[in-house]
Amino acid sequence: MRTRLWGVLRIHGELLKFGIDIGETSVSEYLVRGRKPPSQTWLTFLENHRLRDRDKIFGPDFVKQVKAMGIKQVLSASRSPWQRAYIERVIGTLRGECLDPVIVFSEAGLYRHHRNFADYYHPSRTHLGWQKDTSEPGPIQPPDAGRIIAIPEVGGLHPRYERRAA
Repeated sequence: MRTRLWGVLRIHGELLKFGIDIGETSVSEYLVRGRKPPSQTWLTFLENHRLRDRDKIFGPDFVKQVKAMGIKQVLSASRSPWQRAYIERVIGTLRGECLDPVIVFSEAGLYRHHRNFADYYHPSRTHLGWQKDTSEPGPIQPPDAGRIIAIPEVGGLHPRYERRAA
């Protein structure tokens, strides 16, 4: 099981956790490149309907609902993501790995999905900042510990891999 969100570095980090010493370039050679989607993406759909049909999609009380949730606007210079680099990185990760692949129907659903992602992100996801390990590192799992199985997390969106005895 491989998620389409994983790149060479992430796959290489997962292999290192299992004691498989292979180079990044070798991983990139065997990585299957995905095809473009046959139709427009959700992002394109929302951009095409942003102004014209916003009230039809979100409802006329959308701004009031956002304010009621306590979300406040913080201003910074236009087109200056370096002024808020850490926030931009967090938002990019949340969008790309957590929210873009799903459709959220309620505030409770959004909260539950975000909580599941946070529970996955810290103990299971590999990070470049920790030399391609998780923030809660464990021992390298040798081949004699059993076969590798995928454990779905975040509603099946992200797999976590472990060795289990047969």
